[in-house]
Amino acid sequence: MPKEDCDISLETTHHPFTAPIAEHQDMIYTKPEKVCGQHYDLVLNGFEIAGGSLRIHDEKLQRYVLEDVLKEDASSLEHLLQALQSGCPPHGGIAVGFDRLMAILCGESTIREVIAFPKTGEGNDLMSNAPALISEELLNEYNIQLIDDDNNS
Repeated sequence: MPKEDCDISLETTHHPFTAPIAEHQDMIYTKPEKVCGQHYDLVLNGFEIAGGSLRIHDEKLQRYVLEDVLKEDASSLEHLLQALQSGCPPHGGIAVGFDRLMAILCGESTIREVIAFPKTGEGNDLMSNAPALISEELLNEYNIQLIDDDNNS
């Protein structure tokens, strides 16, 4: 689909590893904006409780999608492309929204009622008091160094 801020470039609607449906396999090279991907949702009583996709398992197609269709630098994914080049069977994945499923099963209107570690509207975790400042001693123990972005151009 076209990127929101640019009508020339394309972006994925699921992720860049989703395989095109078989009927659109060749169209990726001529009309990529028309290609439908093999992604799916699992719906319970009108609520999405899981989603996933079948993945591209061909190195040349994956590289083409990343570099030519999406205009992305694929160098950070070279390990994946090499693995695909070695031979990879068709595969897929799915992720279950367990908290949403529990809310449905418990008859709750929001996941806030069933989520194990709920966050405030600001993203704070009241159970662990996160995010929080870390002591210099703890930073040293884990060999972590903080860098001030304002002083590093």
